[in-house]
Amino acid sequence: MKTISIVFTVLLSMFFLDKINQRTGLHNYANQAIPSYINRDNTPANNQLNDTIATLGRVLFYDKNLSANNTISCANCHQQAVAFGDSATLSQGVSQGLTERHAMRLVNVRFGEATTFFWNERATSLETQTTQPIRDHIEMGFSGKDGAPTFEALINKLENIAYYEPLLCAAFGDNQLSETRIQLALAQFIRSIQSFDSKYDKGRAQVNNDEVPFPNFTALENEGKRLFMMPKDKNGANCQPCHRAPIFDIDPGTSNNGIIGVANDPTAFDLMNNRSPTLRDLVHPDGTLNGPLMHDGSLTSLAAVIDHYNKVPLHPINSARLNSRLRTANRQKGQNLQLTPTEKDALIAFLSTLTGTAIYTDERWATPFDRQGELVFQKLLK
Repeated sequence: MKTISIVFTVLLSMFFLDKINQRTGLHNYANQAIPSYINRDNTPANNQLNDTIATLGRVLFYDKNLSANNTISCANCHQQAVAFGDSATLSQGVSQGLTERHAMRLVNVRFGEATTFFWNERATSLETQTTQPIRDHIEMGFSGKDGAPTFEALINKLENIAYYEPLLCAAFGDNQLSETRIQLALAQFIRSIQSFDSKYDKGRAQVNNDEVPFPNFTALENEGKRLFMMPKDKNGANCQPCHRAPIFDIDPGTSNNGIIGVANDPTAFDLMNNRSPTLRDLVHPDGTLNGPLMHDGSLTSLAAVIDHYNKVPLHPINSARLNSRLRTANRQKGQNLQLTPTEKDALIAFLSTLTGTAIYTDERWATPFDRQGELVFQKLLK
């Protein structure tokens, strides 16, 4: 009898996912178009993108049941409207608590060279990163501390939600839920979030390398690109060594960038932040910033970022940790590029070309729940 029940559940799951494919077309996660000049992929061999697993990940990403009081999902801190970041300096967790650092944008993480996550690199993979916020006492609350529920309580909770059984069977062949499977599914959905339809991408597709002028760029944008790519000794802004085109991710060997503050505490210092998100989609297509920048959210414009790197402060408490690329040749002072106002404007113009459009509206990355909190997939079966 148990075997018959399992077979029925698997068949129902196949019907369930087939309906989604027919009626919504949301399932092209594994075979999205990637430009030929993007030749890096950090997806581990044991978690290659799969449409059904990524679909499960999408549901988990947006499901507020993953928080202890059913008020917070992953998407609360990583919002599609701002390139899967947060417009607030610090994100709000369960019981109105605030995170310690600003939420990173989750754009093109699949293509970054660095495989550690969080600003301080405490997670050794995207898979392990995905459930740390769920286990955090302040963020999503399944910490097991001070009377809070344990992660095992979350597993039991999700097992009693009807829509997870067919999703699990479709993804893994049975309805067994575990932290490992949650990690695999969330990581797949996050890796599927890609942005390669920017003005930069349209220009890069027409040339052989990043150092030649792009035919679709303005003179100011091409000058900004030149400044970005060139080192200091060639009258450049020295950005490329840490944020390498065409992915614009962070170099894994990068140390502290001189931002050492703690959000909401002007007397404290935080020296442990070496990671950063990609520079793609720093701004929204409408020109507004996709939330404050840096781990403490202390910089609120691209102009402020460029001013920081134009003349990097060498703080006594951080002198040993400051990235060597951001020092003078004798290492006694911080970088001083002496950029002109026009050069700063050019860099801003270039960085703005890294913004795409689909990431903000593509339904495959949008919430699968309606305003009443019902999973829209369920409606397809009625």
